[in-house]
Amino acid sequence: MSTDQRSTSTELKGTVELTIAMVLSGTLGVFVIESGASPFNVVFFRCVFGAVALGLYCLARGFFRNHNFTPKKLGLAALGGVFIVFNWVLLFSSYKNTSISVATVVYHTQPFYVVLLGVLLFRDKLTAAKFGWLVVAFAGLILTAGVSLSDFEGGGDSAYLVGLGEALLAALFYALSTVITKRVTGVRPHLVALVQVTLGIPLLLPFASFGAMSGMGMRWGWLVGLGLIHTCLMYVLMYSSYQKLPTPKIAVLAFIYPAVAMLSDWAVYGHRISLVQALGIPLIVAASLGVNLGWTFGPRRRPAKAEEPAAAAQPGSAPADVPEPAQAAAAGAEKLTIGDSR
Repeated sequence: MSTDQRSTSTELKGTVELTIAMVLSGTLGVFVIESGASPFNVVFFRCVFGAVALGLYCLARGFFRNHNFTPKKLGLAALGGVFIVFNWVLLFSSYKNTSISVATVVYHTQPFYVVLLGVLLFRDKLTAAKFGWLVVAFAGLILTAGVSLSDFEGGGDSAYLVGLGEALLAALFYALSTVITKRVTGVRPHLVALVQVTLGIPLLLPFASFGAMSGMGMRWGWLVGLGLIHTCLMYVLMYSSYQKLPTPKIAVLAFIYPAVAMLSDWAVYGHRISLVQALGIPLIVAASLGVNLGWTFGPRRRPAKAEEPAAAAQPGSAPADVPEPAQAAAAGAEKLTIGDSR
């Protein structure tokens, strides 16, 4: 088999893996609602079953050997886990106060929080293009939220407004976890995820209500599914696909998740979004792709031609189009920021 054929086969396998992972992500809300448990209980047992499944997977694959954790990296992974765990609590609560469709679309404002946090915390440059996409995303958010001034004057559904706020806060927590976890380099993402879900067990123990879990019966299956399917299996598929796919393809395939979420919300619960809300969805999608893929609003400026010819490569050096190890690691880290912590 030629190199091109292997590359095509690898990318096809990655596409199938990520597509399956995103379809599974889209069914997350149904599992949460059908379990009938409170958001804190849902996340607590997701962490329990997810930690067991991920731990066994990492053990079977030998990931605990040469794990490359240091005290600093372990601390950063744990701090990111705090935000991930409470991000799940807020998102699952938002499902119940709004709908799976609205909560999922609003939750996809995550990339813009990452941009803003980079500007505020690390003095990253906010380019005109990124600012423009932020404006587009904000317009899409206003349309998708489906709120009016009357909702803030006592004539609206207060629970719905609370749900919107929960989805936005969940997106912020996800962005904070992304910014923190990106600094955990050289460690397999499976192990980082394992640290985070394991941390969620003692973290949520004070908030869990075990008395409310009596009489769950067959609904326990939904909670087990959240741990085995939406935590272990989904993460394994995502992390495997990220190593096989270019970032643009990951960014596009990631939107299978909200599409399936809206479809399942309609099919199972009959929830439909209004025409005005539907107009906001493509704005958020376009803005998210624009930020992730570096789109601009005008023609790109061509770089000035070098006045001097490039120096010849030294014997034994890598070709110019082969990234250095640090650059390759950074590229892999960037891929993992696109919707990897549902």
